[in-house]
This record gives sequence, structure tokens and C-alpha cells, in this order.
Amino acid sequence: MVSAGSDPEDRAVEAALRPRTLDDFVGQKRVRGQLSLMLEASRIRGRSADHVLLSGPPGLGKTTLAMIIASEMNAPLRISSGPAIQHAGDLAAILSSLTEGEVLFLDEIHRMSRPAEEMLYMAMEDFRVDIVVGKGAGATAIPLELPSFTLVGATTRAGLLPGPLRDRFGFTGHLEFYSSGELELVLRRSAMLMDMRVTSAAFAEVAGRSRGTPRIANRLLRRVRDWALVHKVHQIDDSAAGAALDMYEVDERGLDRLDRAVLHALITKFDGGPVGLSTIAIAVGEEPETVESVAEPFLVREGLLGRTPRGRIAMAAAWDHLGLERIGGAQQDAVRSLLLDEDEEAPNWL
Repeated sequence: MVSAGSDPEDRAVEAALRPRTLDDFVGQKRVRGQLSLMLEASRIRGRSADHVLLSGPPGLGKTTLAMIIASEMNAPLRISSGPAIQHAGDLAAILSSLTEGEVLFLDEIHRMSRPAEEMLYMAMEDFRVDIVVGKGAGATAIPLELPSFTLVGATTRAGLLPGPLRDRFGFTGHLEFYSSGELELVLRRSAMLMDMRVTSAAFAEVAGRSRGTPRIANRLLRRVRDWALVHKVHQIDDSAAGAALDMYEVDERGLDRLDRAVLHALITKFDGGPVGLSTIAIAVGEEPETVESVAEPFLVREGLLGRTPRGRIAMAAAWDHLGLERIGGAQQDAVRSLLLDEDEEAPNWL
């Protein structure tokens, strides 16, 4: 996979490709419709919109939707993140500087500290916080009234949010992975903004390798643009797009170097498993957290890798994708079938 990168030009291009309105936002039809209704009702009432929680995998548009909410409400936007708020004082400083109607976007909100979460409860519900001055018996709580604001929280792990915090959001939207057709629409818009000449077949080629994620689709399109520029290709067809993405080690199914390394090690070194996560990580020279959070979700979703109580196993599709002959015969298939029928979730160390 092409890395996220910190190239200022790439960041500027990515920002330029972000939709500005709900009408321009491609995909997520259900969430868009619900948000549109909620925002329109808020405008009619002349009040700030209810707090919004957006959940789903990275790259599906949570940050973009937060920006659109602020734009649709004609309100300023303040951006922060859960990891940056580790003390209640950090949150108090942000909240006390908000203006009337402002939209506060907290990315990865599940990573806030517990004291900050508890302060956020009161701020979301009553629009006030208590600032504690002093220590011990002489400590005094001073109530601080806050202007009406809209909190937009984004999380990739909604299950880690405590119930009291989830319950204070007036709207919760879960973003789903995109279909190839939706990604092609995203790519067409991006190509137009970048003044690229791309055939329909090339859009389909890039979309098919984008893992159902618009952020990845736009990133791959920029790499295809670079390849075309260097090779002096003025109109990009599916052959050119495929050659460019092959160079960046993104195959026709969207697997990158790490994905293929995990499957190859699992099959060739461990006969398809089951094998523990840490053992796979050592075999491919990566940290277990990297394998678990970067490669594994996509491989499981694609039906290439399975998680069982005894460890990870390679599914039949993985052998076929790598062009390797399956070993073990009917007996191995029977064992895998039994493992896949288990309901127990594998411990993280497996």
C-alpha cells in the first residue's frame, strides 16, 4: 500500500479533493440523508445542530463530513483529537474558547482520557463545565457557562466509547465501505479536479484496487498520475493504470506487500495455520500491532484469512490468489471447517 505520506503537496491535493457540500459527497446515501434532514431542521429552528457521532473504518469520510456539517450550518470549525486531550484542563481550554454555534470536531474520540470524558458529559448536555481551583480540602469548583456548540466525534472503534458518552450524541452514523461503482464516481470527480484524462476502464481498474476506501482511491489515482507524467502518457487507460499500480505493489485485488507477505508466510511456512499473530509478525518482520491493525482487517473482510481460537488460518481463496497449491487434502479441510465454526473469539496474543 502507498504510505499516507507527509508530502505537503499531497496533503494540499487531498484537501482540495474533499467535497464541500452533502450534495457533492459521494456514497453513504443513508447517512447523508439522515444528516441532511437533521441539519435542515436545525436551520429552520435557528439553533445549533445536535451532537454527531461518526463511526467506521479509516478513510471513509468522517473528517470530510465534519467539515461539511460546519459548512452547511455556516459555522466555524475547531479541530482536535482524542489523543491530544489527556487532561480535563486540555478540554476545558478548548471548550472555553468556543464561540456561539461553533462546530468542534474530535477525531479518535475514543482515545480521550477518562477525566476529560467525564467533563465532556456535562459540556454536551448542559453547556457548562466545572473548573476546579485549588487542591485538597480547599479546592473549589467554579461553574463556567459555555456557548451552544455542536460536537462531531469520529471513531474507528465505537465499542470503546463508554455508554454515557454515546448516549449524549443526538445522531450516530456508521460509515460503510464503498462499492466499486461509488469509488469510480469519487475517482471521476478527483480526476476532473486534477485535470486528468482517464478512461472508464482505468477508473474501474483503480477502484478495484482501492479496498472500498475513497482515501486510498484518491491516493492511488495520484500515483497513477505521477506514473503517467513520467512516462508521458496523456490519456490513462486500464493498461497504464494497472502498470502504475503494479509498480507500487498494489495487486488487482488491492493487496499490498504486507498483505501478500502475511498470506505467503502463513501458507508456505505454517501450512496455512492455525498460527499465532506474534509468530506471523516475526515471520514477516513487522510488529504484531501492525499486522493486526493494518493487514488483518482487509484480509478477513476479503475472505483470505480467518481468525480462530487457535490462531490465524489461510482460507481457500488465499491459496488461489497467490497461485499456490493447497496441501493437506480433505482432512485439513475438515479441521479448518471445525475451527471456522467456533464462536469463541481469538485472544489478541494469538
